[in-house]
Amino acid sequence: MQSNPTILTIAGSDSSGGAGIQADLKSIAMLGGFGASVITALTAQNTTAVTGIHPAPPEFVAQQLAAVLSDLTVRAAKTGMLFSGDIIRVVAQSLARRAFPLVVDPVCVAQSGARLLEESAVNDMVRHLFPITDLLTPNIPEAELFTGLTLKSPQDICEAAERLLAMGPKAVLIKGGHMDSPASTDWYATPGQKPLPLMQSRVNTRNLHGTGCTLSAAIAAHLGQGHDMLTSVRRAQQYLQAALRASYPVGAGGGSPNHSVPLLKEQARLGTLDELAAAGRLLAQLPHFARLIPEVRSNLVLALPYASTAQDIAGFSGRITCTRRGEVILAGGPEFGASSHMARVLLAARKFSPKLTCALNIACNDDTLLALKRTGMTSASFDRADEPADGLGHEGGTMDWGTQAALEACGAPRSVDAVVDMGGPGKEAMIRILAVDPKELLAKVRRILDLL
Repeated sequence: MQSNPTILTIAGSDSSGGAGIQADLKSIAMLGGFGASVITALTAQNTTAVTGIHPAPPEFVAQQLAAVLSDLTVRAAKTGMLFSGDIIRVVAQSLARRAFPLVVDPVCVAQSGARLLEESAVNDMVRHLFPITDLLTPNIPEAELFTGLTLKSPQDICEAAERLLAMGPKAVLIKGGHMDSPASTDWYATPGQKPLPLMQSRVNTRNLHGTGCTLSAAIAAHLGQGHDMLTSVRRAQQYLQAALRASYPVGAGGGSPNHSVPLLKEQARLGTLDELAAAGRLLAQLPHFARLIPEVRSNLVLALPYASTAQDIAGFSGRITCTRRGEVILAGGPEFGASSHMARVLLAARKFSPKLTCALNIACNDDTLLALKRTGMTSASFDRADEPADGLGHEGGTMDWGTQAALEACGAPRSVDAVVDMGGPGKEAMIRILAVDPKELLAKVRRILDLL
């Protein structure tokens, strides 16, 4: 497999840059692929409306495809806006005997409401393109259009997935962003298997233009790198989630995901490690900090911008410990992924307050609890005995569940300064301090130490 696999996108051009060919090529490049393109239509659009569509002649679409496929070694491809039945037929004919996976995003309507697929072309897509598709990625309205169903429940989605699979694609991903639910759940289905719900937290943003294009391009990019279909889908979901969290408005209407988020995170890595090292040194110099170190040792963690996984959060590889004389030792240097447990605490807390970037665990005993209370800081707590049985036995499961349960129960999760874990059999009680940055965290630790 080449190090930068060629990924082909066959779609329309978006003059606003947020969807279509532009979104596809940005996503492919950010995920390590080399993007090639076949343009099916030009659009005049911005963040508020599509004001014009100029489809390419079908024979020219075929000519573009022939030029690319006769020279480049394509590892995966995706389709987006195809607009007409004639274009669909030439694309299907050109790709029928390909040797690489094909993701079909059956684009019908733009985020602004403009129709991007002629009504007469719906049957052509089902008849000619679906049977040669490796993964079909309709959203809820598109799934309803192709199946004739109204999708309101998981049972409806399962029936729609079964009907879509009967039309020929090897796998279907029904995207749940249009469903009215607290979480956004995509449903992955293959023949003979019960659809698998892939749940994600919703991102509170109006910058949703081009999300379907971005997701399907990211899936194709990962397929081109040799990953299996389900792994490619999950990784693409993570990429889109991060891009949505990093999004910002670029016009008067809804913007698009920030496709460059992997680059922004990479650029911040060295600075994050340096900042964590400096904060660790200051923490170690605080008078009597050794009194706060629990038996299992402490760890101080710091998140990259737009952190989404434990690998985006740095901690000290050997944790923070102390000698019997009270000398604090930063064991090992800062590394990303060094503390799975504290990373999961911070990630869970960031679901309620995305501004949080820093966390530290300290000892939980009568003295530290009293000092925490006397500082006036807000704390929330959880009892491990209340953890659902299906959360036990999973690495970090209690950290995810406990932090979320404590913050949900407190009523004002964004104001919480510390999460108290009262421990359990074989598990040491712990206080986990949360902060927007290392400076704020150090200030909170000083306040506790002053009252011990």
